[in-house]
Amino acid sequence: MEIKIHRQIAEIAPGEWNALVRDNNPLVRHEFLQAMEQHGCVSEQFGWIPCHIAVYQEGVLQAAMPLYEKHNSYGEFVFDNAWADAYHRAGLDYFPKLVSAVPYTPATGQRMLARPEQSAALFPVLLQSVMQLGEQVGISSFHCLFPSADGYEFLSSQGLLTRHDVQFHWPNRGYENFEQFLASLVAKKRKNIRQERKRVQDAGVTFRRLNGHTASEQDWQQFTHFYNKTFQEKWGMATFNAGFFRQVAEQLPDQVLLVLADLDGDCVAGSLMYQSDTTLYGRHWGADVRLDGLHFETCYYQGIEHCIAQGLSCFEPGAQGEHKLSRGFLPTLTRSSHWIWDEGFREPIARYTEHEQAAIANYIQQLQASIPYRSYSCSEPG
Repeated sequence: MEIKIHRQIAEIAPGEWNALVRDNNPLVRHEFLQAMEQHGCVSEQFGWIPCHIAVYQEGVLQAAMPLYEKHNSYGEFVFDNAWADAYHRAGLDYFPKLVSAVPYTPATGQRMLARPEQSAALFPVLLQSVMQLGEQVGISSFHCLFPSADGYEFLSSQGLLTRHDVQFHWPNRGYENFEQFLASLVAKKRKNIRQERKRVQDAGVTFRRLNGHTASEQDWQQFTHFYNKTFQEKWGMATFNAGFFRQVAEQLPDQVLLVLADLDGDCVAGSLMYQSDTTLYGRHWGADVRLDGLHFETCYYQGIEHCIAQGLSCFEPGAQGEHKLSRGFLPTLTRSSHWIWDEGFREPIARYTEHEQAAIANYIQQLQASIPYRSYSCSEPG
């Protein structure tokens, strides 16, 4: 085995990397991660410095991990500001740290890439490589965010701490159309969704569902405007750009869903999603007008209709948002794994994660009282 640390994912053969990706997940495909690097979405400017791990045998990639040296906690969606503050009060440096994640993307998926039959042998090699790199760089911690079930189970077995959180995911139960989905809801929620959709329709809004083949240059410029506007209004920092959006659409055209809303001849809102072979991932949204129900239609109902039409089994619309519950999205447990180098901090942080897990379990139990389905079961990550 030969282990390399790549400061650019372009140094790794795209076909070999993608051969290790399950479910054709676009968020961990080589094209998606390289587009972020190529268009400056991850860089020292944003505190995401690539240091991807690759394991080779006879020059052929056998395992890999998307990995970043982090100098802040921006864009992670697993919040550790309290940990950083504790280090600061103790006169210690919390940064840099190592993070395995898809930047700015709170979606569960592979972080340890290997063929299933080789994972038992190669997962330990990847983790050992992380530990060796951590010693060399002098980091405080390693964080694996939103790993798939097999990756999480392995990391947990190696003593990494676990953090829990909740997202809201939509399960496709083999619906033939949107009305059949509505029929599975309790009457009040079904009525509210119909009213929301009718208000948008009565306002004269129409929708276009586009992919990388059908979206034009003007469409991508318009969506980039919506994306930037959302961050300007929220005093956030826009990290993606038109070049990134266009490149992903060109290289993964069948895995892009761009929903654009038109009113009186103008494009007034848009949302961007990506799809694997089984799952739709909602990512970004923005609008030029304020219209009751427009956000729910553009970001949720159009996505649900797309899932039904394409036979996708799950719709993950992003982090947070209890308002998704009444619109058919179920509370779903998400997990992340963490290694703390300093033994003096490891034990108190372990107690913190235990309290957090109990709080999340209690929160999910409370949410069950508001489940909109006539029959249901809460979900755990796959």
